[in-house]
Amino acid sequence: MYYQELLDKIHHVTTQISSEDFKKFVEILKGARRVYIVGAGRSGLVAKAFAMRLVHLRKRTYVVGETVVPAMRKQDILVAVSGSGKTKTVVEIAKTAKDVGGKVVAVTANKESELAQLADSVIHIPLPRKKDEITSYDSRQLIGEVTIAPLGSLFELSAMCFFECVIADLMHELKITEEAMRRAHTMLE
Repeated sequence: MYYQELLDKIHHVTTQISSEDFKKFVEILKGARRVYIVGAGRSGLVAKAFAMRLVHLRKRTYVVGETVVPAMRKQDILVAVSGSGKTKTVVEIAKTAKDVGGKVVAVTANKESELAQLADSVIHIPLPRKKDEITSYDSRQLIGEVTIAPLGSLFELSAMCFFECVIADLMHELKITEEAMRRAHTMLE
């Protein structure tokens, strides 16, 4: 089965993320007055899960696109999550954040992307390169290059693991216990 192979790939990717970038990201979040989170599709779901954990840590956090998001101000942080770094809505929101004086952190697999280029800080999730010349799933299957985590899943799973590690580090840095986080969790479910 693919279970162990996928776990091995996630482990390989996440251990390649720069520890310096990890520490810098934790410091950015610690000092942030307000954090805005954006992503699209499944990356957006991962971004929302991260936003929820930041709220549990009592960080003023907002998911872009929700109806109750206040206007961004100078020095607020936007965490923009896009595997390709080319997702139009995410790139446009990052541009807007820069226009109002916000700081942008890109979480992406493509450090040469437009999103990465306009960001103040980049968290590179280093995925293995695909062979561009073989694009159809059936053709890759015939030559033994089947992706076990299709359509960006390896990015999303690796980003989720990265974000959970950031939360664990922030818990320690901010001296917030799991019990305190539980109290910050919604009671309306």
